[in-house]
Amino acid sequence: MNGPQTARLPDGRLHQQHGPIDLLVEAFGAATEIERAYRQAIERFGDILPTLVGELPLLRRPVDAARALLQGPVARRMADAVWPHRSVFITPMAAVAGAVADEMLAAITRGRALDKAYVNNGGDIAIHLAPGHELRAGIVADLLAPQLSGFATLRHERMVRGIATSGCGGRSFSLGIADSATILAATAAAADAAATLIANAVNADHPSIQRRPAHELDPDSDLLDLPVTVSVGRLPHHVIAAALDRGAAEARRLRLCGLIDGAALSLKGQWRIEAAGTALAQKAAG
Repeated sequence: MNGPQTARLPDGRLHQQHGPIDLLVEAFGAATEIERAYRQAIERFGDILPTLVGELPLLRRPVDAARALLQGPVARRMADAVWPHRSVFITPMAAVAGAVADEMLAAITRGRALDKAYVNNGGDIAIHLAPGHELRAGIVADLLAPQLSGFATLRHERMVRGIATSGCGGRSFSLGIADSATILAATAAAADAAATLIANAVNADHPSIQRRPAHELDPDSDLLDLPVTVSVGRLPHHVIAAALDRGAAEARRLRLCGLIDGAALSLKGQWRIEAAGTALAQKAAG
């Protein structure tokens, strides 16, 4: 495996890559503060993946068996994010991308006076907002035909600092059939864990849905022999609606428990939005 790589993009953003970790980092504020923030990102990044790899066997275990033994800061963030969901099968790996984003955001903002900043780890985003500032993030429902499907508007006074998206077309396996489940929460790790469970809940039984045991697709998967979605063909309207309703019910439960702020779920062009306020919105047609 190549070592950590960092490059400054033409638009000023920082791109950091190491193995499966692929970050886009952007900070806003005084030029000197931005430069110091980016130096802090570079200094912190090199240790992230090696430390995670050292604890990988534990991170692939159910969280109730692993949490007390984990040592690294990212591993602890992962375990803390999935701990509220321990009544179902879940491992800390369900929050890995979000936890990495949170750790890197903490590194770049430590001691810095920034207006706003974000760390985007493949769609799982940790966000910093100073008073009076906001950030608008686009939602892409279908990775095979990427286009803006909706948006989330985050403001300082609303304590959402993490966005994550899960679904059967993403980087990780899913037990469900959602095209996307985009979640807003207090941290990226919390959003990541909840996105996994809510995307799993968008589900149905139908001959057009193909599944295989996770270990057949990846012998190292933490999902072992659980059936994960391989493909989703044409589905009747009522099947789509019922699957989205199941996901929306899970999102509502997690919101009422205080674990998420909102959710936007999509499947085959249909949507469900579960949110207390107006931070999430679907893009208008045309």
